[in-house]
This record gives sequence, structure tokens and C-alpha cells, in this order.
Amino acid sequence: MYNKIKTILAVGLLSTAIGVSAYAEETPSKYPAEPVNEAEFYGNPSSTISGGVSVPAGSAYLYTSGTTPPVLNKDGATVYERYGDTKTQAEGVLKNIENQLKEKGLTLKDVIYLRAYLTADPSKDNKFDFKGWNEAYAEYFNNESNPVKTARSTVGVAGLVNEDWLIEIEAVAVYPKMHNQD
Repeated sequence: MYNKIKTILAVGLLSTAIGVSAYAEETPSKYPAEPVNEAEFYGNPSSTISGGVSVPAGSAYLYTSGTTPPVLNKDGATVYERYGDTKTQAEGVLKNIENQLKEKGLTLKDVIYLRAYLTADPSKDNKFDFKGWNEAYAEYFNNESNPVKTARSTVGVAGLVNEDWLIEIEAVAVYPKMHNQD
């Protein structure tokens, strides 16, 4: 009896494995098998950011470290006088990233991914100012001068290295295929 049950279970497992394999082979991928020749953004067309990015094989990337806000007034009495609110800080950070990219022959149009770290804003009942961040993002991306909608993550964190910073941003850019590094 034990051998009969063992045989039935083995046959059942084998037929399940064959069925799954056959299904996987017959189910076409929803993405084309052709190679990607340039960065391709995909996702919900009505979203301000992309759901993801396909990048061609062999592409070179530039990763920025966490970029922080510039000082507006080192003698300011408050965080807002020294660095500004979340939107102002984000604008300064994105401008700094733009300058870093320029030094390497890139522009914000080459950015495929952003990761932003936000801290709670004391003037907003210690809540994260996602609205301010999104407004700053809209000045640099997904607009007439730069239609790129990056893939993006925004993370609320307990704190950053400087307690005055409300945002820190990392960027990933892809070099165009015809880029001349010299």
C-alpha cells in the first residue's frame, strides 16, 4: 500500500512539473524579445514617474552619491533660512546633480532613476513634505524642456547626517551610446 501511494505521489508531482513547464513555454512574454537600443521608460502614462526603465546591454552608468542641499545662508537662524523648505532644498539638490552630470558630459535627460530620502518637516506638523518634493521634481523632469519621467523611489527616513537637511537625492544616469568621454 505504501509503495502504491508513493508511486501515485511521484506521478502527480511529475505531471505537475511537466504541465508547468509546458505552460511556461507557451506563455509569451509581454515584452518584445528584440534588444533595447536606448533607455526605454515604461509604466502608467498618466503617472509623473515611470514604473521602470529598460537599458541596453553594454551601457555605461553614472551613479551619484547622496546629494544634499546647498547652504542658502550659513548665518540663518532657522533651517528654512539656512537651507529652505523641502521644495527649495530639492531644487538645490537637483541643480547640484545637474552640475555633476554636466561635468561628465551628461544632462538630466540622461537620468533614468532617482532615489530621494525625506525627513519630516517641523513646520508641517512633523510630516513628510512629499508635495514640495514632487513640485521640485516637476521643475526638472516630465515637463516641456525635459520630458523624461524617471523611475523613482521616495523614502521617508528618521534623519539625515545634518539635522537641517529635509532631503537627500541619489541619481542614476545612462551614457548615450555615442558618448565620447574625452
